[in-house]
Amino acid sequence: MIYKGFAAIYDELMKEAPYELWTEFLHERMGTFGNGGIKVLDLGCGTGEISIRLKQKGYDVTGIDISEEMLSIAFQKTAEHGLSIPYFQQDMRSLDELAQTFDGIFICCDSLNYLETEEDVRAALTAAYKQLVPGGILVFDVHSLYKINEIFAEATFAENGEDVSYIWNSFLGEEPNSIEHDLSFFVKRGELYDRFDEYHVQRTYPVNQYEEMLTEAGFDIKEISADFKRQTPEHDAERIFFVAAK
Repeated sequence: MIYKGFAAIYDELMKEAPYELWTEFLHERMGTFGNGGIKVLDLGCGTGEISIRLKQKGYDVTGIDISEEMLSIAFQKTAEHGLSIPYFQQDMRSLDELAQTFDGIFICCDSLNYLETEEDVRAALTAAYKQLVPGGILVFDVHSLYKINEIFAEATFAENGEDVSYIWNSFLGEEPNSIEHDLSFFVKRGELYDRFDEYHVQRTYPVNQYEEMLTEAGFDIKEISADFKRQTPEHDAERIFFVAAK
């Protein structure tokens, strides 16, 4: 999914996102399962919120996203923080052009769920494996089956903000465990509102299928947990986290 007009208002809509929790989660897993290195890749970095926080923690961060618009905002925000982070526009399914390896690769905020097929997911995991140094770790999170099929399915979310309002309708997709998001945003410009429409598709898989894909890519699975906690995912867990080492 390449964000278009959505990129300009993404931060406003995600202002309640638990970026600090993500950052602490990644930092703790690097300490527990990592090789002691600090060179990390934020894959699907969006507007740089997690990249910036990792940089502030002392990591040597590189950010990658497929959206040029998202990266433009990430560059601007990073400069405003007085930091320097290299950002690259690239597809997470093929990272060979980076010509460098990392101690940690992170795919946060259910970015992996935007890949449309199982083959795409396998390609992304294989690409991440190739870019890790021996002992490096991959950490990613995905929507659970429960969240896709019981929370998102046929749901409508809406907010009437002072400057940004939206209507967000979700429908079960054609593929198993997929969801289609139909979003309309209204952004105030003076006395008028600009409308942006976005259509997103996300797809997830059972935990054991992610395990199989990780193992096939060559990873040693270190931890599977849920909702930012060190606990085995229950049926009603919403976000599943995987930690795997090369």
